[in-house]
Amino acid sequence: MRASDVQPSYMRQQGGLCGPPFEELVFAPERRLVANPGRRHETPDASLVAVCAAGLLGVLVYGVAARSHSRTLDDAVAHGQRPPAPDRSLPLLQGGGQRRLADYRGQVVVVNFWASWCTPCAEEAPLLNRTQAALSHIRGTIIGVTFRDLSSDSLAFMSEHHSTYPSLRDVDGKLAQAYGTTQLPETFVLDRSGRVAAISRGEVSSDFLRRAVALAQSS
Repeated sequence: MRASDVQPSYMRQQGGLCGPPFEELVFAPERRLVANPGRRHETPDASLVAVCAAGLLGVLVYGVAARSHSRTLDDAVAHGQRPPAPDRSLPLLQGGGQRRLADYRGQVVVVNFWASWCTPCAEEAPLLNRTQAALSHIRGTIIGVTFRDLSSDSLAFMSEHHSTYPSLRDVDGKLAQAYGTTQLPETFVLDRSGRVAAISRGEVSSDFLRRAVALAQSS
């Protein structure tokens, strides 16, 4: 589904975590920024499965999820703002050293939280690889951020999916927490000033990436 095909409400959903996926929408007053029909994978210690098992679908599951973590960035983007992207110095997954998102200032940056155990992350990997190739022509890059994953498993995932963009290891989960990320995958598109221009909470789509990158370039 495209953003232009939906009614201008802040968020909608199609079902709970055990059923059809969430659809979360983030709008700005004059432009619709994010339409995300993607599937999501619970992190290993999530407790919402019990809610689904009890047969409480739709609103109850969504309400628990929405209140379980911060949506400060979503609220700001929904009101047409571009909040500064949370940032920390993190170790690189490939090779040694540390990086932070500020090191990529001046580029359009697609921040993608992922893990090797996340099925939707594997399914969106080919699209992210194609996007990385396109971003290289416009001074942009994808920055992966691994979440609750062993380095060996993350490296094996990247090798299997032929991913060439850099990834950082969120070893204590603090960066994910700052982005309100508790489920995977989630993607944040930053403009060249390091501000959040668009958000996809769920498996990313080519339409979202095309429009979000164009929006980030317009800053």
